[in-house]
Order: sequence, then C-alpha cells, then structure tokens
Amino acid sequence: MNFLRRRLSDSSFVANLPNGYMMDLQRPDSSTSSPVSPAMERKHPQPPQPLHSSSTGTSIFSSISSAMKQTTQAAAGLIDHSTSPTPVAQKPKILLVIDDAHTDWAKYFQGKKVNGEFDIRVEQAEFSELNLAAYVTGGCMVDMQVMRNGSKVVRSFKPDFVLIRQHAYSMALGEDFRSLVIGLQYGGIHTVNSLYSIYNFCSKPWVFSQLIKIFNSLGPEKFPLVEQTFFPSHKQMLTTPSFPVVVKLGHAHAGMGKVKVENQHDFRDMASIVAMAKTYATTEPFIDSKYDIRIQKIGSNYKAYMRTSISGNWKANTGSAMLEQIAMTERYRLWADACAEMFGGLDICAVKAVHSKDGKDYIIEVMDSSMPLIGEHVEEDRQLIADLVVSKMTQLAIAAGSTPSPLRPWPPQVQPPSMKAQTGPQLGQLSQPRPPPQGGPRQPQGSQPPRTNAPPQQRLSPQGQQPQSPQSTSPQQQRSPGSPQQVRSATGSSPVQASKAGVFPPQQPRPPAQGRAPNQPSPTETPKQQATPQPHLNKSQSLTNTFSISESSQRGNANEDEAKAETIRNLRKSFASLFSD
Repeated sequence: MNFLRRRLSDSSFVANLPNGYMMDLQRPDSSTSSPVSPAMERKHPQPPQPLHSSSTGTSIFSSISSAMKQTTQAAAGLIDHSTSPTPVAQKPKILLVIDDAHTDWAKYFQGKKVNGEFDIRVEQAEFSELNLAAYVTGGCMVDMQVMRNGSKVVRSFKPDFVLIRQHAYSMALGEDFRSLVIGLQYGGIHTVNSLYSIYNFCSKPWVFSQLIKIFNSLGPEKFPLVEQTFFPSHKQMLTTPSFPVVVKLGHAHAGMGKVKVENQHDFRDMASIVAMAKTYATTEPFIDSKYDIRIQKIGSNYKAYMRTSISGNWKANTGSAMLEQIAMTERYRLWADACAEMFGGLDICAVKAVHSKDGKDYIIEVMDSSMPLIGEHVEEDRQLIADLVVSKMTQLAIAAGSTPSPLRPWPPQVQPPSMKAQTGPQLGQLSQPRPPPQGGPRQPQGSQPPRTNAPPQQRLSPQGQQPQSPQSTSPQQQRSPGSPQQVRSATGSSPVQASKAGVFPPQQPRPPAQGRAPNQPSPTETPKQQATPQPHLNKSQSLTNTFSISESSQRGNANEDEAKAETIRNLRKSFASLFSD
C-alpha cells in the first residue's frame, strides 16, 4: 500500500474514475468516500461506522482486478456488443390487375405466395379508373377510384407488379392511356406483358412490321403472312392492284374500323373517310375464308382454336360463330414461338390466321396480353395467367435480393487496429515489408524511417481507425497496427506508447510520464501481451497503462492526449487521497 501513498496526492478519487470503474467503493459501507461540504454533512448526518481496513483493501484490489480484466477484454475485442436478430413481418406484395370488373382476379391469386413467403394483395381496376405519379427514387404511386357495389372506393398504393389485360390505346373509343404506360415504365414497375411491348402494341402497323421481319426470316412456307399495304395518309390512297380489298383505319380492335371495298369507286370514297379521320390506313386482299385459326400461348402452354362463322358475315368475330379446339401442330407452335420473341419477349400472345377455301393459311394479326380468352378452358387459362404472374414476381424477388429472412443486425463497425493486429496486415498493406516472425532476427532500426517524420497533426476518424490526414501515406504509418516493427521505433518509445501501438496509429511524440525514463526500451512481446503490465514496470506504471488503454479506446479527437494526461494525473491524486491519513 505504501507505493500508492508515495505516488498519488489528491482528493477526488471516485469523481475522476473513468467509465465507472471501482463503483463498489461508493457503497455506504466503505470507510472512505468522496468529500462533501459541511452543510451536506449536517443535513444528512451519518452514524459512525467501524473501520475495516482489511475489507477495504480487499475491495480496492478486487476493483482494480475487475477494471484490468475489463480493459484487457476490451482491448482484445472479446466483448460482444451485437444484439440478437429479431424476425420481421413480411409485407404483402401488391399486384395491380388492369382489367374490367367482369373478372374477379383476386380469387385466382388466393392462397398463392411469392417465393413461398410473401402474400399477394390484388388491386383491380380499369385504365380509366387509374391515375399515377412516378418519381426517380420514389417509385410509382397509383391512385385508384373504382365503383364497388354502388359505392366509390378510393385507394393509393405502390404496386410491386402489374398484370395488363386491357388495351392501352384505342382510336375507336377515344381512349388513350399510353401516358399511364409511360408512368409505369418511369417508376420501374414490372408487368406482364412487358411495358415495352405494351407500348409497341399501341399501333397495329408497327406490330405488323415485326411480322414482316419474321416472314423474311422464316420464309413464306413456314410463316405465311398476308400481303398488306400501308398508307400514312389519304393522299397516297389512289388505287390498289386488285379488288375486293379490306381497308383498316388506324388502330382499332374487335373488328372495328374494317371495311370491305369491292371496286375502285368505293375505294376513293373510303379514302375520303380516311382524310376525315386524319389517320393512317392499311389494305390487304380479301380472303374468302373457310374458318379462322387462333393459336394462343400463355407461358409454356399452347392452345389452338378454330372459329367458323354461322351468320354468314365475312368477319368471323362478328355475329354468330362456332368455336372448337383443334390439335396443336408443330406448324402452329412455330408461329406462336416466332411471334413471342418480338419486342423483347411476349409472355402472353395469340396469333390469328385465316384458312381460305383453297386450303391456304394466311397470318393476319398477333395479339398481346390484352387478348380475350375464348373456349371451354377460360378458367384454366386464367389460372395459367395467375401462375405465370406469381412465377415472374418470384423471379424478381430473388433477383432483387428481397428473399425473406430475419432482420439482420446493425452492420458491424470497422474493427479498431488493436483487434486487427491479431489477424495480420490489411489488404492495402500487403505491399509493405512483412515483419520477421517472432523469435527471428530483427531488422536494423536504421532501415525504418524515424518516428519524428510523422505529420505533426493527424485527425482521427470517430472510431480511431485510420488518420484522415492526406499525408498519412508514409511507410511507417502504413504498417500493420500492433506489428513488432511499429512497436520498435528508431527513437525508442515509452512503455505506455508501446502498449498503445495496437490501438492508435503514430501521432505526435508524447511527453514521458512522471517517474519514467523517456528512452526506456520497449518490450518485444506479442500484441496480446502488450495490453498487460510489463515485467520490468512498477505497479504504478502498470495501473496507469491499464487505464490509458481503456480511455484511449473511447477517444478519437485531436485533444485526446491532453485529456488522457489529465485523467492520469487525477488518478494519481485520487489514490493519494484514498490512502492518506
């Protein structure tokens, strides 16, 4: 106990203890406590208690041992501050289905999950009932106003996926929703079919130009395409090679905008109608058909149908018709596969052809995901579409890395150099000379740059990892923290500096502590042994080194040296006050 009385000399021991070390000395049964004013003593008189010098000494040394153990563990990185992960409830994926109210798509997605974890919330509306706003980083916010059972329902949401089952553009009804398609594309929303193909299908001559490419690639035998002529305006509609012809005005669906022209006079009259409509037109030779053929493709499912007109109308899709399913041949499959490759790929498409009375087939049109479902397998086709959408949503969830998992804990902080000293040099320091193995011959000290060449001032990052000074590229500073070469400086470091070599990079030369030789040789122990008191140091220096490591691991500002020196001085004074008479 005498060495503490000789070395320390003040009266604020408990008040200046760092991080609450030796808090057991503040208990009421302790024989010593921090001094209080006489007024407080009169206000709160305390009965005299017997002195227990032996128990007090035991408490002091147990506190010192506990403090040293905590400091050693903190320097060695053995204290784990991570928290256990907690599960997170997964939000359902929002699916927007653009279709009329005649089909309730929610029942086809009932019980289905994206990637087996995410529920699907279905929102259904028509194009005319939607409005949206798209942002660069905020995605797409959709506003929906629909009528349900006579009441108006208003909702706002961010869809994760969209199934488009309506035409985005139709000249016949005067409805143009291409701006909504652009907004969905602007917000980065994935759809079936793709928004790129939906926008390209807003012009039938544009789609027909893709059929011409397929025709030129496969040839007329494998891909028989009807002969068609395009007129950008009425001015070019002077005559046609043969009659009768079918004139198609602009972009329309379901047989609208199609007129059969028998002679040249009717063709001129039709040109005047095109002039009033202010649109383009196409003509193709009239084919006396026996029946129509439709080949549809939903994902990897194929179906072929034959439709025969009963009412005698030259338009098989107008009036009464008889529909039956026919066998899927390789020829039909080739048509569907070839058309499914246009515009980056069509997940849902249908090819329409006409079978003439002379036994020839003519492809006249291709449809996208807005195609109507026909035949006796409508429910099956809707279920196939639902499965296709769930599959696409699952692929997106996996590709985006949004697979469900427990909430990850906070990202681990970068380890301080004292913890990295046990794992060797960093990747960026591999180009530096590797220190010799322990017990091997030391390198000459003259081969190392002097310690005084370090920059005079270096500001540390908040965690004391690497200096932020732009001049921190000297060879001495790039060495692995805690390595033997860094401990052994050319000028000779004090034991305190040697113990801190694994915690902070080199800084200003620190003045030697009281009662310590400035040129005392540093130890050559391993980085783990540097945190413990050295054999040749006295007990006062060991205690000072222990608390210096604890304090230095929490401070990274520019005034840390002055604060540590003040803390050490206060500790000396506090110990002196504790054991003074």
